[in-house]
Amino acid sequence: MLDAIRWDTDLIRRYDLAGPRYTSYPTAAQFDSQVSTFDLFHALRDSRKALRPLSLYVHVPFCANICYYCACNKVITKDRGRALPYLQRLEQEIQLIACHLDPTQKVEQLHFGGGTPTFLSHDELRQLMAQLRKHFNLLDDDSGDYGIEIDPREADWSTMGLLRELGFNRVSIGVQDLDPAVQRAVNRLQSLEETRAVIDAARTLQFRSINIDLIYGLPKQTPESFARTVDEVISLQPDRLSVFNYAHLPERFMPQRRINGNDLPAPAQKLEMLQRTIEQLTAAGYRYIGMDHFALPDDELAIAQEESTLQRNFQGYTTHGHCDLIGLGVSAISQIGDLYCQNSSDLNQYQNALASAQLATSRGLLCNTDDHLRRAVIQQLICHFNLEFAQIEQTFNIDFQGYFGKLWPQLQGMADDGLIKLDNERITVLPAGRLLVRSVCMVFDAYLEQQNRQRFSRVI
Repeated sequence: MLDAIRWDTDLIRRYDLAGPRYTSYPTAAQFDSQVSTFDLFHALRDSRKALRPLSLYVHVPFCANICYYCACNKVITKDRGRALPYLQRLEQEIQLIACHLDPTQKVEQLHFGGGTPTFLSHDELRQLMAQLRKHFNLLDDDSGDYGIEIDPREADWSTMGLLRELGFNRVSIGVQDLDPAVQRAVNRLQSLEETRAVIDAARTLQFRSINIDLIYGLPKQTPESFARTVDEVISLQPDRLSVFNYAHLPERFMPQRRINGNDLPAPAQKLEMLQRTIEQLTAAGYRYIGMDHFALPDDELAIAQEESTLQRNFQGYTTHGHCDLIGLGVSAISQIGDLYCQNSSDLNQYQNALASAQLATSRGLLCNTDDHLRRAVIQQLICHFNLEFAQIEQTFNIDFQGYFGKLWPQLQGMADDGLIKLDNERITVLPAGRLLVRSVCMVFDAYLEQQNRQRFSRVI
């Protein structure tokens, strides 16, 4: 079975290294300030000429309350008025970007993230969607994948009704943990009833897909308490689940400094949480897609993986990797043809740039042929646990074993350890290696030796 996982504690201990999550290759750690708005305009022109379909990501950074574990780009404020000047600049960015694209380029995918997108008022959400529809070719037949991240403490039935009316058909709901002691330790008090109410609304309003986010490794968690959370979440029957490993990096993320390190579960407990979670979700019929993600067999991600069409980009696993990704808002990342570019992560710099009628592009990367080749290799491994050399050789006109000859001893070592099966035609990630697929991908990362591994989370 495609979703089979074999738990091997010894392999996990040896290969559970810090490394990228490969939502892109090269990763954002390679971005530099050499990329400018000129490069962005050039990439947009190429997208327009090719009439490539689009995926839009809109970043809304505001949250009313801080969650201590959070590593997202956010602005904590009780002042709802702070959204207005941001939205004015965001609308300017929408206009500046859209005028370089063709109005017939369809927006197949749309995602609102943050922060807390529903921090915005109903009128503000209406206005923002109206601007997007005015300047981009959003689909009106509900066939697009239009999703939004939901904090159940910031949404009710009327909010869900508005979102459905505006065209959203997917929701991703942050839960993290349902245990009150854990919630107090991370400053996110959220009842099961609040979460269930949002899910009931989404189902009644015929949202197409519901995802729930959980985090293991938070303070005060135990394997027993987290198993109870997973059972409760399974009873809510989400279509997808994301079960993330909490990476405690207080030197990089200030809110995490409020977490008492003595309250964090030991590494052995974290492993037990993950193992139990996999057993619980598998018993409930969920398939392991990869990289913390699980889905029901009839979900589009599971079907795409079966059909070898699954892809991965800055929005995670996706069926829309063929689209040009346009990132809008502070810190948002775009992937357009050969170009990666990111807006300033500083709210004032972002707003000031647009106030001067300039885009807020601050850094990025233009991919070369080697980047494309390695990205294709990593994409196949991380999405399908299989890599056919002939496909890569034909696409890039190389001899695979010749090109990657220096890596062969590492790959052979992984094969000897039982992570992968290696022969002259392919690499197959074995059931014992699927939880560690990031470690396999890292072998092909040409930049990894130059990077500080401490900036990345561990594989498990």
